[in-house]
Amino acid sequence: MPEKNILSEAWEFAKSLAVAALAAAIIITYVVQPFVIPSGSMEPILRRGDRILVVKFAYVWREPARGDVIVFKYPPEPASDFVKRALGLPGDTVAITRGKLFVNGAPVAEPYLTGSAGANFGPVTVPEGHYFMLGDNRPASKDSRSWGFVPRANLRGRAVVIIWPIHRVRGLR
Repeated sequence: MPEKNILSEAWEFAKSLAVAALAAAIIITYVVQPFVIPSGSMEPILRRGDRILVVKFAYVWREPARGDVIVFKYPPEPASDFVKRALGLPGDTVAITRGKLFVNGAPVAEPYLTGSAGANFGPVTVPEGHYFMLGDNRPASKDSRSWGFVPRANLRGRAVVIIWPIHRVRGLR
């Protein structure tokens, strides 16, 4: 009889482990996923090595908003993920003039920048179904200025919170 109890407990443990693994796979695939920041292109908001949570269904019911921090498949290398800020939405005309970002001819307030918006660029018009992404640390960022627009299909989700290191835990906007 004791052998049957051990086998029964082992079977229950295996079933519980399988359910937990399935739940984790569903959550990571469809709900939220952690990402590690690989570079300093989003400093000072996101630093190299920060861990963030990305809501993967964020754009199921709504379109990305100007200023959202988004994880997406890097257009030249779709196997790689990048994180940048969406600053040009479909149909927008984007330009950087004398260190200031302009969208549709109006200056954009960028309180997250510590310096200039970058060297003169554009104007360019964002095609329908695409986004113009910029890093917050413009001098150290490879972004839409160098490799172009990001198709909506490449969006992985919206970065919502820094979860590590513990002293930097906070929401993102």
